[in-house]
Amino acid sequence: MNSPNLFFSTPVWASKVENYKETNELLYSYINELQNIDNKGVVKSNIKGWHSKDFDMKHEIPKKFIELISPKINKILNDMSWDLIKQSVKISNMWAIINKGGAANSRHHHGNSALSAAYYVRAPKNSGDIVFYDPRPAPIYFHPTAKEPNSLNAMVNSISPSEGGLVMFPSYLDHSVNENLSDEERIVISFNISLINK
Repeated sequence: MNSPNLFFSTPVWASKVENYKETNELLYSYINELQNIDNKGVVKSNIKGWHSKDFDMKHEIPKKFIELISPKINKILNDMSWDLIKQSVKISNMWAIINKGGAANSRHHHGNSALSAAYYVRAPKNSGDIVFYDPRPAPIYFHPTAKEPNSLNAMVNSISPSEGGLVMFPSYLDHSVNENLSDEERIVISFNISLINK
C-alpha cells in the first residue's frame, strides 16, 4: 500500500548554524547589556523570564547575526517558493528572552508576519523544549486515541534547544516553551519575517 499524501502539512525547520560560537558570544554580551539597561523588560508570553524590547536593527551585532543566518532564511524562502520578485523580505522585529531556572513561556503565536524563529545563544540541558501545537481545527473536535504518537496523529510536537540551533516556523503556529529545569540561563533570540508587496 502506498504511503499517504501529506496535504496541508505544517513545516518546522530545525537546523544548526555553522561557525556560530563567536557570534553567540557577541550576542550574549549585547543581550546582557540590554538587560542591564532595562532590567524589567516587557511582559508577553514570558512566565518569570526576562523579555527584551525589540532590538535596534541598525546595531552592528544584530546585523552580524542576520548575516550569519541569512543562508538558512534563504533556503526556507526557496522551500516555500515564495515570489521574491513581487515581494520584499523584511525582518520586522527581533528580541531576546532569558529564562532562568523555573521560567517558561505560555502558549502563543506571532501575528501579522509570515515566519517566526527561535535561535539559541545559550541552551543548557533540560532548559525547556519549544512545543508546537496542531494548528488544524478538526482534531480539536474529535481525536481518536492513538497507541503511540506519529507524524500523522500527533497533536503536539517539541524540539529541544541547542546552542547555535535555529528553529523556524509559520507565524500562525501556536507554540510554548517548557519550564527551565536547569540552574543555568536559557537565552533565545526570536524574530519575525514579513513579506511585503513591492
